[in-house]
Amino acid sequence: MLRIAFVIPTLDQSGAERQLTTLACGLPRTHVDPHVFALDRGGPYEQQLQQASIPVHVLHKRGRFDPATILRLRSALQKLQPDIIQSFLFSANTLVRLPGIAPPQARIIVSERCVDSWKSGWQLWLDRQLANRAHCLTANSQSVATFYRNLGVPDERITVIPNGTATTPAALLSRSAARQRLRLPESACVIGYIGRFARQKRLQDLIWAFQLLHQTIEDSRLVLIGTGPEEVPLKQLAAGFDCNSKILFAGHRSDATALLPALDAFVLPSEFEGMSNSLMEAMAAGVPCAASNISPNGELIQNGEHGMLFPLGSGPEIARTLLRMHQDPALSTRMATQAANRIHTEFTPRQMIDQHLQLYQRLQQQK
Repeated sequence: MLRIAFVIPTLDQSGAERQLTTLACGLPRTHVDPHVFALDRGGPYEQQLQQASIPVHVLHKRGRFDPATILRLRSALQKLQPDIIQSFLFSANTLVRLPGIAPPQARIIVSERCVDSWKSGWQLWLDRQLANRAHCLTANSQSVATFYRNLGVPDERITVIPNGTATTPAALLSRSAARQRLRLPESACVIGYIGRFARQKRLQDLIWAFQLLHQTIEDSRLVLIGTGPEEVPLKQLAAGFDCNSKILFAGHRSDATALLPALDAFVLPSEFEGMSNSLMEAMAAGVPCAASNISPNGELIQNGEHGMLFPLGSGPEIARTLLRMHQDPALSTRMATQAANRIHTEFTPRQMIDQHLQLYQRLQQQK
């Protein structure tokens, strides 16, 4: 029986937390005994993990540096004596690599989920200092692997395991039902985004693009599903446009994935990503997709084959791309079909889980 301790800051409804939950719940319980440690707080995925009979330990971390939480984590890991410790995101990846935190026999895996150009100098310095204190770094895309390789992580310690998405037709509403739930006209051209309202997502570019698009496609709507620190500035920006009444801020929705069929196009204008769960889910749902031309998005979308890529930071180019997709429905349908086929073939939860199992076995053999 392989005992694994997963460590993550929270169990909020976000990408890394979703992948951890999918992984932990999908591991064969005949061979693996998973435990989850949330440093700061629980969240929506806590219940899902508990329903799968996976113990969840919330450590209630206070502030950026909390010595009491560090000691609680050390004590819990010493008591559990895991064979594998796998952490997700910066604070967890830092703590598990500090000297004396992990039991001596545990193999440490840090999981990086993004091309972390947002990190400040001290965070990058800390990553460099701790680079050799993990037995493996998993990256969810080649772009993330390259970022951390350039930061000093030895190439032989990096393993790329792409995200897996479980979006299936059975999980989706019909187009009509999804639009009714969002109170959208059946005839409208609906552009949408689902995810956090964070600065890196550059949603201001999408709102500017919609202002331009709406001048050409009068019966159009923009739907923004989610919440986050940029919500108020984005609403203030939208309020200054004459298309404001056609922009729907739908808030956080637990049924967000099911609503994807309401969209005629999904847009991801981010300036950096790792491997976007929301983009993968839209592709899997058969929604035509457009995304910024950054390398992680390019790993999912071959331009003109699985969707359209547009230059980063350009509202006019986003509008031009969306107008082309609207005017060529045959192209949009072909790209959406090919995107769905690719996700369902190459990026399944089962593949993601099996690759982790192979990694765990390889690390155990190195002892």
